[in-house]
Amino acid sequence: MSDTPSSWPRRWIALLLTGLLSGASGMLIALLLHEIQHLVFGYSQQSLIGGAPFLQGVTDASNLRRFAALTGAGVIAGCGWWLLARYGKPRVSVTAALGEKGCQMPASTTICHALLQVVTVAMGSPLGRESAPREVGALFGGSIARRSGLNEQETRLVIACGAGAGLAAVYNVPLAGAIFTLEVLLVTIAWDAVIAATVSSALAAFVASLVLGNERQYQFIAPPAPVSLIVWAALSGPLFGYAACQFRRMTRHARGQAKSNWQMPLFCILAFACLGLFSIWFPQLPGNGRGPVQLSFGGGVTLPLAAMLIGLKVVSIWMVLRSGAEGGLLTPGLAIGALLGALMFLLVGPFFPGGSMAEFALTGGAAFLASSMQMPLTAIVLLMEFTGMDFSFFIPLTLCVAGAYMTCRYVE
Repeated sequence: MSDTPSSWPRRWIALLLTGLLSGASGMLIALLLHEIQHLVFGYSQQSLIGGAPFLQGVTDASNLRRFAALTGAGVIAGCGWWLLARYGKPRVSVTAALGEKGCQMPASTTICHALLQVVTVAMGSPLGRESAPREVGALFGGSIARRSGLNEQETRLVIACGAGAGLAAVYNVPLAGAIFTLEVLLVTIAWDAVIAATVSSALAAFVASLVLGNERQYQFIAPPAPVSLIVWAALSGPLFGYAACQFRRMTRHARGQAKSNWQMPLFCILAFACLGLFSIWFPQLPGNGRGPVQLSFGGGVTLPLAAMLIGLKVVSIWMVLRSGAEGGLLTPGLAIGALLGALMFLLVGPFFPGGSMAEFALTGGAAFLASSMQMPLTAIVLLMEFTGMDFSFFIPLTLCVAGAYMTCRYVE
């Protein structure tokens, strides 16, 4: 990307402002999410940050409260997205905003869409929360770039950096946010893009951490990776890739079949009410999947529980996507992969001495996430920043991710 004497300062001012605003918006989104979670499920009301985990709050809530919360989420999802589709401007995704036509994201529609995701995920939707800060960050980036008079190529760069910075802020993953920008959104390793993505993501993560803190997303304690884990990772990669490919097909089909007419409120209420019924027996189901991931990392999953959670998680995701609800698939994909890894440990772990459920779950989560979202480099770095894992795990993670990703691409 060539610089002119006048565009260089404007571009960097736009990038810095985008990083700051993406960080602030990511922080506010996270705070809103926690506030709604604590209010709806009635836990840790005096401690918005650092209180009891969401899974503990849902587990301690009564059966009626779980069912009511999920049914209420269905009402909000169905009515909210139906009204937005009927009366709002057509939504423009981050991908469309980065496309050749360079469509502009409508502010009111994008913000309402993001808020609906945050509210429904906080109330127990099985989808992820990461799409909301990405969309808001991209919205800020596009608005700032156009007001700064940047050209089309520079505007595209700032929009992508805003989306990556939003991801970095809400999860405190500055490096993964930058790599996501380069690998998924821009598909480039040009130095100017690398520097821009790194600076904006780091700035956003720093701004958000001023209030949210610097804690890891997951507690992961394990000795250095044994040789047996490397062997298992190399052998199991294709299995995770095939499973992720089927998951991708399922989610694409579900989203393609969703209705935006009068049926949406009814379908959403039914889907979320079913999830509410499931949650009576399985409190691990509500939410984006962070609880099951931590259970897998902590070795707290039995064979029947792992199998049931995988099946019910997939069914729940299909139901809410088919009904028309929206949300991300990052943490849900990580959860399914981690549970699959835990399940495989329980089945074949004795044949790979020295391994643990946490190590199998970490490796499986990375492989499934990399394949289901087609972002192998981002997935590895995400797990590194999520867990603070030992560097010895890079070898098994890389082998498993490579096998899974190539298998998924081949099957598709």
